[in-house]
Amino acid sequence: MRDHALLLFLYNTGARADEAAKLTVGNLQLGASPSVRLHGKGNKIRICPLWPATAISLARLVTDRDRSDAVFLGRMKEPLTRFGIHRVVTQYAAMASKTVPTLATKRVSPHTIRHTTAVHLLRAGVDINTIRAWLGHVSLDTTHIYAEVDLEMKAKALAKVDISGLKEPPRQRSLPSLMAFLKAL
Repeated sequence: MRDHALLLFLYNTGARADEAAKLTVGNLQLGASPSVRLHGKGNKIRICPLWPATAISLARLVTDRDRSDAVFLGRMKEPLTRFGIHRVVTQYAAMASKTVPTLATKRVSPHTIRHTTAVHLLRAGVDINTIRAWLGHVSLDTTHIYAEVDLEMKAKALAKVDISGLKEPPRQRSLPSLMAFLKAL
């Protein structure tokens, strides 16, 4: 239950492993408009919306817990560290590689999930500035990397361009050779 909630949370929010590790129950808003308050790099705070499925999964996980408790706990009821979160992600990536063989050759980490979130938001038509805020980037330049790496989106955009009305350039008539030109002078 914890691992499912963690993986869903990472993909839904694009949170860094450290942000998920430090997440407390009090930072969750699981009511009518579910959201999470994330404490990111440089003490930056951002709020991300949660899918209903993520909110339900998190609500089951934190039932009867204090607001100050960490959301993601290990077997000994201690907060998972970012290394523990990394282990969970790599463990499930290894399991998934049995049914998706291409995963076997890839390094999957919490940051990979964060990157996937950004690319999927971009493919869904979300503007780059919204993605910047979603991921907690200070600079748009940092987020712009995601727009540059997605060749599939570029190919789809190119396919939408209609060039059927373009005419072939007129054939150039052959020019006399330089020697013939000089002899004619």
